[in-house]
Amino acid sequence: MQAGAKMVMLLEWWSGTDCTLYTDPENYHKYGKENAIVILNHNFEIDFLCGWNFCERFGVLGSSKVLAKKELSYMPIIGWMWYFLEIVFCKRKWEEDRKTVVQKLLNLRDYPENFWFLIHCEGTRFTEQKHQISMQVAEAKGLPKLKYHLLPRTKGFAVTVQCLRNVEIRGSCTEHLKTISHFLELLVALLCTDNKRIPLEDVPKDEQECSTWLHKLYQEKDAFQEEYYRTGTYPAVPIVPPRRPWTLLNWLFWALLLLYPLFKLLINMINSGSSLTLATFAFVIVIASVGVRWMIGVTEINKGSTYGNNDNKQRKGNKKQK
Repeated sequence: MQAGAKMVMLLEWWSGTDCTLYTDPENYHKYGKENAIVILNHNFEIDFLCGWNFCERFGVLGSSKVLAKKELSYMPIIGWMWYFLEIVFCKRKWEEDRKTVVQKLLNLRDYPENFWFLIHCEGTRFTEQKHQISMQVAEAKGLPKLKYHLLPRTKGFAVTVQCLRNVEIRGSCTEHLKTISHFLELLVALLCTDNKRIPLEDVPKDEQECSTWLHKLYQEKDAFQEEYYRTGTYPAVPIVPPRRPWTLLNWLFWALLLLYPLFKLLINMINSGSSLTLATFAFVIVIASVGVRWMIGVTEINKGSTYGNNDNKQRKGNKKQK
């Protein structure tokens, strides 16, 4: 989780971002000391990083898992890291995903450390277009409309609960830090999260009942979000988890280990006076810069997937065929 630790270091120490957790003080001491399924919002561009931030605050960053779209496994560095860390990838086509997702989830039951399994039940990031389509589906299904969330995709959650019946669930309303560019520009931000600890035995085992339960949870999350926008606070006790030094120390260690030989190499290349060497070095720097910018661009909402939009087009196509 080295790459994840570097990104959390940027969020916590470079940008000065702090986080406030609104929760029951009686449950606070249990966080990080037990397995958990963490239900995150998917509203902003770096909500995954906000989830990692809370994992780090409670000492489970290295053992955190996530249900992520298959395309991310091909992303340089982060995707490769996730592949070797037993991250559960899905193609978001249930007929193809069921077998592989179930097997990977079952493997986590024997994981030797406490882990948090992060899941975005909405399946895709919030946009006005996707929200409008999602609420049309809600109306067609007779479900209450949500103001700040998309309808949750319930199949993946139900299977996760069935496979990880030995863990606890937390539902959380998150994030008021929106883009990677924000913290790269030294923006000091405040991350606020409402966190509710829910024993897994309170979640129905039946798939249909579990689906109904999840819809009710999102209605509750929507009400919490409304309360936050209206009052600036969630209806619980605010607690600021202490910032741990390990991500900063990790970054300093690798910086001291790698920067000196790289700097020495750069000086030798400049002193060599070779035009080909300097051109090669400049080319590598440009490629690295373009690669970093591309990776940042992957998080931008306006460049996000059309998942959710395509579902609506498919439903319209099916209706025309009928």
